[in-house]
Amino acid sequence: MKLLVPVKRVIDYNVKPRVKADGTGVDLANVKMSMNPFDEIAVEEAIRLKEKGVATEIVAVSIGPAKAQETLRTALAMGADRAILVTSDQEVEPLAVAKILAGIVAEEAPQMVILGKQAIDDDSNQTGQMLAALLGWAQGTFASKVEVDGSAVNVTREVDGGLETVRLNLPAIVTTDLRLNEPRYASLPNIMKAKSKPLAQKTPSDYGVDTAPRLTTLRVTEPSKRQAGVKVGSVDELIDKLRETGVVG
Repeated sequence: MKLLVPVKRVIDYNVKPRVKADGTGVDLANVKMSMNPFDEIAVEEAIRLKEKGVATEIVAVSIGPAKAQETLRTALAMGADRAILVTSDQEVEPLAVAKILAGIVAEEAPQMVILGKQAIDDDSNQTGQMLAALLGWAQGTFASKVEVDGSAVNVTREVDGGLETVRLNLPAIVTTDLRLNEPRYASLPNIMKAKSKPLAQKTPSDYGVDTAPRLTTLRVTEPSKRQAGVKVGSVDELIDKLRETGVVG
């Protein structure tokens, strides 16, 4: 079984994003970038499936600037076999990403695509679902457990009421949630080996996809600062404070 794992280069989750002074977007200058955490979980799950003998090849894919090679090299160091970078210097919206991935799926013919449920920069949570719709494949979103059973895969997913298990016929799309696994750290020998693993470079035009944005960002602003709280000494004082602020009558 061949697995396709899309990964995205985003601002590191430990870094606090800064908004540009003119409000046109997020300042990326001199900011640490890393692999989207949900995609890192997807890479780890693909590697575990390979270690179980279920998968035979893992292909990592990224769509973004040339520097996204670093993100792909991280995936290769973790255990992916080869990588594909679709270079684009402009921001690529989820629908265009899904269309490019559909083109890669047509070329690579994987039996499963595993990707993060969302990216932490735009929080769209759309690419996996759009890709499934374009391909006409079954989808299991927000996966907290993945078990391949012959020509099907059982996906336990997190829903509002608890857990739900769905059985998908392969080929299928699976999007990963935080509790699926704990990604491994790449060892130094594997980091060195990753430098010699194949990494193909493509462009959106190779797949006939127009990446021109369909949405316009009007303005980006910092969230409003939270006001300081007030300590009260008793329930009666709490009720008085609530009445003063008009929360209760």
